[in-house]
Amino acid sequence: MSYGQSRKANQPINRGRLYFVQTVLLIGAAALLWRMATLNTEQSEFLKGEGDARALRVVEIPAHRGVITDRNGEPLAISTPIESVWANPKVLISQQERLPALARATGISLKHLKRKLTDNRGRGFIYLKRHVSPDVAEKVAKLDINGVDLQREYRRYYPMGEVASHVVGFTNIDDRGQEGAELMMDEQLRGISGSKRVIKDLYGRIVENVERISPAMNGENIQLSIDKRVQYLAYRELKATVQRHQAKGGSAVVLDTQTGEVLAMVNQPSYNPNNRRQLTSSALRNRAVTDVMEPGSTMKPFTIAAALESGLFKPDSIIETSPGRLKLAGFTIRDFRDYGTIDVTTVMQKSSNVGMSKIAMALDSGDMWGMLSGLGFGYDSGSHFPGESSGRLKSFQQWRKVEQATIGYGYGLSATPLQLARAYAAIAADGVVHPVSFIKYQEGDAIPGERVIQSDVARAVRKMMETVTQTGGTGTKAQVAGYRVAGKTGTVRKAANGGYDDENYLAIFAGMAPASDPRLVMVSLIDQPQSGEYYGGAVAGPLFSKVMAGALRLLDIPPDDLGQQQPALTASGPPLSKEEVKS
Repeated sequence: MSYGQSRKANQPINRGRLYFVQTVLLIGAAALLWRMATLNTEQSEFLKGEGDARALRVVEIPAHRGVITDRNGEPLAISTPIESVWANPKVLISQQERLPALARATGISLKHLKRKLTDNRGRGFIYLKRHVSPDVAEKVAKLDINGVDLQREYRRYYPMGEVASHVVGFTNIDDRGQEGAELMMDEQLRGISGSKRVIKDLYGRIVENVERISPAMNGENIQLSIDKRVQYLAYRELKATVQRHQAKGGSAVVLDTQTGEVLAMVNQPSYNPNNRRQLTSSALRNRAVTDVMEPGSTMKPFTIAAALESGLFKPDSIIETSPGRLKLAGFTIRDFRDYGTIDVTTVMQKSSNVGMSKIAMALDSGDMWGMLSGLGFGYDSGSHFPGESSGRLKSFQQWRKVEQATIGYGYGLSATPLQLARAYAAIAADGVVHPVSFIKYQEGDAIPGERVIQSDVARAVRKMMETVTQTGGTGTKAQVAGYRVAGKTGTVRKAANGGYDDENYLAIFAGMAPASDPRLVMVSLIDQPQSGEYYGGAVAGPLFSKVMAGALRLLDIPPDDLGQQQPALTASGPPLSKEEVKS
């Protein structure tokens, strides 16, 4: 058989194979078409969801933190936009050759960067460095590294720096309040974050905004009671006084007597909330609110007020203070010298501990305690300021006679400078005590207040306090030209080792002006002056004078002593010697 005949005989078999192959291909094509139809109908939602899960994300829209201003609308805390550098470790870890350049741009050590990526290799997002400067952000952006990008955040900025730091406080890197008004009003300032749905690329970068789910609700703006001008004045003078007397620290508080609003509050040492790299707990502490001290002779006006209300004493009632010391239960109370027979006004002017002790012991302990507790001693001031101390005032039922005597001239109880200022504001307000407020009252707001001292008694005590700043008194250096000043000095021995330190003192002056109708109250305190002077009248008195003089003029409060100063009350007894400017 020839080759051509053999080929013709096999042709049916080849055609069958061709039909078989064609049939298989048709069946495969049909199966693919069926699968495509199934995926586009029955499983389309599932597949879409799987795809979206890898690209569609819900991200937070940060709320803008509210602005903090002073009472006149001047900014004290504002939020400024700033960039943060983030990375996707899953993507970046495979680009080892780009890491040195990234480390240089961000200022992160290469070793630390590699360790951070290795420790977070399973995550899709980590911060490499937050709140970077604009030049760093620009360098990172120019590198254009896959898996590295910038994210817009906000950083808090404080225009007054350390001048208002103890009142305003600061936030942490997550914009949460940590101290001061930032912490006290954190919820109102913070607002509520929103959310939106976005599409991200393979490297985690947002490539499209899909929809807004909920809008961000920005935080409220808060207007503090602080007056920026008075705050700066108090800060400048306090810092200068602390430096001049080589003191450990100091505080000053200025209140509006009609409302209880804090117009200024400063402390030394202080800190800059814009640069907290070397922040210490000592600088951070708001001493005017958190630190308690025995007020010493600055408590005497309240003992006098209780005495006048009792009806047992009048401003001209006679007190025998000879021989300048008084023994009680083995404890000796001393005056600087023997003042002899003097009246109650002179007891105030000369700051006689013996005279004040005799007055205190003559009073009903319950009535005396009621006066002090009503003025806020032993309780917080109502300011709601973070970390505020309530001080200490024992129940009168626990008082012994010697304790009643020492409390009468300011030992045996403790208070903060803010509490002391609030109590003085009650005398200034004709006996009405107001809660302290760091928030400005708006027009039409009801000003809370409670009468603690009879109005005529408060005015009488105020007149007696004027003699302290007049010739013969312990506080002549607290005078303010053109204004009558009522106040009281205090030179307090600091407690140490279960007793008192004879070498370290607190120098205090508390007072008000204009005395005829007080608008401002101020407490100035210098802790452990070391320059040789330590009396309240000599150290804290001049500080009061400088701040009060400036504040009265800044606030356009008219003078009440144009020309000659009228003596408030005639005080009996010899004038003080130069060395006796002590409380």
